[in-house]
Amino acid sequence: MKEPHDLRDLAAAFQFQGEVSAFAPFGNGHINDTYLVTCQAAGAPVRYTLQRINAQVFRSPAAVMQNIERVTAHLAARLAGAPDRDRRALRLVPARDGSNWHEDAQGETWRAYRFIENARSYETATSVDQAFQAAQAFGRFQQQLASLPAPRLNETIPDFHHTPKRFAALEQAIAADVKGRAKVACPEIEFALTRRSIARVLLEANLPERITHNDTKFNNVLLDDATGESLCVIDLDTVMPGLALYDFGDMVRTTTSPAAEDEQDLRKVTMQFPLFEALVRGYLSAAGEFLTKREKEFLAFSGKLITFETGIRFLADHLNGDTYFKIHREGHNLDRCRTQFKLVEAIEREEEKMNRLVEEIAG
Repeated sequence: MKEPHDLRDLAAAFQFQGEVSAFAPFGNGHINDTYLVTCQAAGAPVRYTLQRINAQVFRSPAAVMQNIERVTAHLAARLAGAPDRDRRALRLVPARDGSNWHEDAQGETWRAYRFIENARSYETATSVDQAFQAAQAFGRFQQQLASLPAPRLNETIPDFHHTPKRFAALEQAIAADVKGRAKVACPEIEFALTRRSIARVLLEANLPERITHNDTKFNNVLLDDATGESLCVIDLDTVMPGLALYDFGDMVRTTTSPAAEDEQDLRKVTMQFPLFEALVRGYLSAAGEFLTKREKEFLAFSGKLITFETGIRFLADHLNGDTYFKIHREGHNLDRCRTQFKLVEAIEREEEKMNRLVEEIAG
C-alpha cells in the first residue's frame, strides 16, 4: 500500500480541483486500495476517491477502465435532464494527460472518481425499504445498460460466475492442500461436495446474456442520507457480460442475512424472508419489463447458487493460502465460507416458499 507522500504525487496526476489537504484510507473492500482525497478549492472542500486497481485480480487494468469509461458515459447520457444526475452515476476524473486512468512509475494503475456527498453505503440492510431500494438500483442499472451499443464489453475476470469452473478450482485446492488446511475444513469440504449438482443449473438454463454488475453486495449501492433513496451503483470493476440472475443472486446473498460476511457466530446467519420479498419487488419494479419468463423462474434459485459459489471461492482461497481475498485474521476466509454455507442451508429451508412468492409477484 502506498505511503501518503506517494499519494500526494499520484493525486497530482489527476485533474483535481484545488490543493490536496488530506488523505485517508477509505472503505473495506477485499481487492483494491482506496483512499479519500480532500482538496481545498476556493475555500470549500472537494472530495475524491483515488483507487489502485489490483492487477493480481484484474490482469488487464486497461480492459477494466475501458469498460468503466463506456459504462459511466452511457449512464450519464441516460441520466441527462434527471434531477440530481451528478449523484446518480459515478464520474471519472481524468488524469492530467487526458486519459481516464494513470499508470505510476511502478506500473500500477490508478483511477479517481468525484466523491458523492451526503450518501453512504451500508454493510447490511436494516429495513425492508433499504433492501427494496438496493434491488431497485441494481435492476435499474441493468435496465439502463441494456441499451449500451456494441461492441461487447471486456470480460474483466473471465468466467467470474462460471460456477462449474469455480467448483473445479475448489477440487484442485482440496487435492493440492498446499497449506495443510483440508483436515480442519473437512465439514465445509463435505458440504460443498454434496451439492456439486447445483453448479451447472444456471449455465444450462438457456438464459440470455446481459450486461451485469457481477458484485451486487448491498454495500455497492449508495443511499441518500436524507431520504434513504438509492442513488448510485458503485464498484464497477466487474461490470461485463453475464446473466442477470448473477446480480440478483448476489443481492440475496448479501442482503437477506443480518450477519456480516465474516460473522463467526453462525447463529446470527439467517435468511430473512421479508428482505427477500423486498428484493424481489424492488428488482422487478426496475428490471421486470426486460427479463424473460425463464429468468424470473430462477430468481429464488440464483440466491442459493451465488451464495454457494461465493462460499466455495472463500473455501478454495483458504486452502490455497489466502492468495485472492484480503484477510485480517487467521482463518478469515474459512469464517467467510462458513457464513455462506450457513446461509445456503437457510435458503434451502425457505426455497419452496421463495419460489411461490416470485411466481405471485412476477405474474
